[in-house]
Amino acid sequence: MKKLILLCGVVLTTGSLLAQKPSSDDANFSLEGMINYSGEDGFEWNAPNLRMRYFVNDNIAARAEVTLGSTSSSTNVYELGGDGSGTVDISSMQWAVGLGAEYHLKGTDKLSPYFGAGFQIGGNSDTETWTNSDGVDYDANLNAEVKGSSSNFGILIGAGVDYYVAQNIYMGLELGFGFGSITDNGGTIDINGTSTDVDATGSGSQMGIGGGSMGFRIGWRF
Repeated sequence: MKKLILLCGVVLTTGSLLAQKPSSDDANFSLEGMINYSGEDGFEWNAPNLRMRYFVNDNIAARAEVTLGSTSSSTNVYELGGDGSGTVDISSMQWAVGLGAEYHLKGTDKLSPYFGAGFQIGGNSDTETWTNSDGVDYDANLNAEVKGSSSNFGILIGAGVDYYVAQNIYMGLELGFGFGSITDNGGTIDINGTSTDVDATGSGSQMGIGGGSMGFRIGWRF
C-alpha cells in the first residue's frame, strides 16, 4: 500500500511539473464538474453540475452551466395500538441553467486567475403522496397527493482561479457575491379523489457570498 501511495504521488508530482496553461489557439473549450466535501461521506463527485467554457481568446471566455438534481424518501407510519400502516412518499426535482462570461488575467504558466459574472434560472417541483396518512400520522380514511413548484433567478459576480495539475487538466475554486430570488408557483392537493388548487404564496429574495460553483472544480481543457 505504501508503494502504491508513493507511486501515485510521483505520478501527480511529475504531471504537475509538466503541466502548463494552454492557449486559446490550442484548446478553446473546457468541461468541468465539481467535487464537494461532506463531513459524513467525505469527498463526493457532483456529476449533475457541469460547466462548459469557450475561450474566445486567452483572456475572455464564455460559459454555460447545467445543474440537475432529484431527491426522494419514503416513511412508514403505523396505527397506535393496531395493525394498520401507511406511507408518506416525498420526491423533489431541481434544475438550473446558467450563462456567464469570464476575464482571465495573465497569471503564470500554471495559474489562471479570473473575474466572472453571470446569471442563472431554475426551478423546483415537489410531490408528496400520503397513503393511509395525513402526512404525519396514520389515518385509515385519508389518501392524498400534494404537488407544488417554484422558480428562481440569480445573478453572481465573483472571482476564481484555475490551477493546471497535469497537461490540460486543472483544479479550481470560485467565490462570488450574488443576488437571488425565488417565486412560489402554487400547486394542487388531491384528497381522496377531490382536487383543489393551492395559491402561490409569493416570492422572496436574498443576497450573500457564495456561488453556484462553490467547491473544488476539476476540469479538462481541449
